[in-house]
Amino acid sequence: MVTEETSLSKFGPPDIVVHEGSSIQAAINNAQNGAVIFIEPGTYKEAIVISKPGIKLVGRSESEVIIEDPGGENNGIRVTDEGDDFTLSNVTIRGFERNGVILIRVTNYLISHVTTIHNGEYGIFPIRSQNGVIEHCVAIGHSDTGIYIGQSDGAEVRFNKVYENVNGIEVENCSDIIVTKNQCYNNTAGILAVLLPGLTVKELKNIQIVHNHVYDNNLPNFADEEGGFEALVPSGSGILFVGGDNSTIEDNNVKGNNFVGIAVVSTLVLGQLGNIPPEAFADIEPLANQVKVTSNVVMKNGEAPPTGLPLPGEDLLWDGLGVDNCWLKNNYNTGFPQTLPTCN
Repeated sequence: MVTEETSLSKFGPPDIVVHEGSSIQAAINNAQNGAVIFIEPGTYKEAIVISKPGIKLVGRSESEVIIEDPGGENNGIRVTDEGDDFTLSNVTIRGFERNGVILIRVTNYLISHVTTIHNGEYGIFPIRSQNGVIEHCVAIGHSDTGIYIGQSDGAEVRFNKVYENVNGIEVENCSDIIVTKNQCYNNTAGILAVLLPGLTVKELKNIQIVHNHVYDNNLPNFADEEGGFEALVPSGSGILFVGGDNSTIEDNNVKGNNFVGIAVVSTLVLGQLGNIPPEAFADIEPLANQVKVTSNVVMKNGEAPPTGLPLPGEDLLWDGLGVDNCWLKNNYNTGFPQTLPTCN
């Protein structure tokens, strides 16, 4: 039998214990590099910044350790580029203005059993970071993305549950990312992998989207219309692969998404949706190339697509652009074009 204490034992004995009514930030300020900090159940109304390496911040109970916006704070937990080898586990973060957890240029991180609720734009948000794991997390109610990996390389997003977000999981301008065994439902789009212009990192490659359950992502898009490309994501999207290369979409169960089950398209499609001229994409190669879509169950999608889209509602969708894209052993009813290129 796994008890609470045995589940915590993997982090080692605590160097500091934070009790309800005291400050998590004060504990971090007093901690040595590499400290293990346990947090007792309670509601902690504070924003937290971590700029020391090796900190392990561990709640004793995910549902009972709550970090809440004290009022007007942008970020629940912000980890800076001095916070490598960071661990966050067993906490709930809610109500912050922009981000639940943001990691900036952090190497080697673990975000495990963390729930983020209604934190403005993003639930969990590593950017320009490397070698991370996000697992067994829940992200609910974010106007951009529940779990977002941006301009990063080497991460695994696994065993998470995301719902009531614009994008459930998003991988943007990244390399070597695995998105696996997640549940994505009641978002505007379940999973989005996208290459966007105007960023420092200019490529999206080696993305594996495998073994996910992506269903009923028909939430109206509630992103800020004056914001970024997230406002252009069509409601009813299962898995959208937009403009990347050398990637695999395999063995996913994708059902009940009103616009599309799995789409492989150029970033230029976003331009069509937002009346953005092609020259706005001149700093990237916008076509999707060498994408393999294999062994997916993709059923009952595309039955009620939004009006005014440049592409039809389908189980499987390709815009016909890019090279060496292929489809094999998928279980589906409708596809566009009707004959999709077969993998060798």
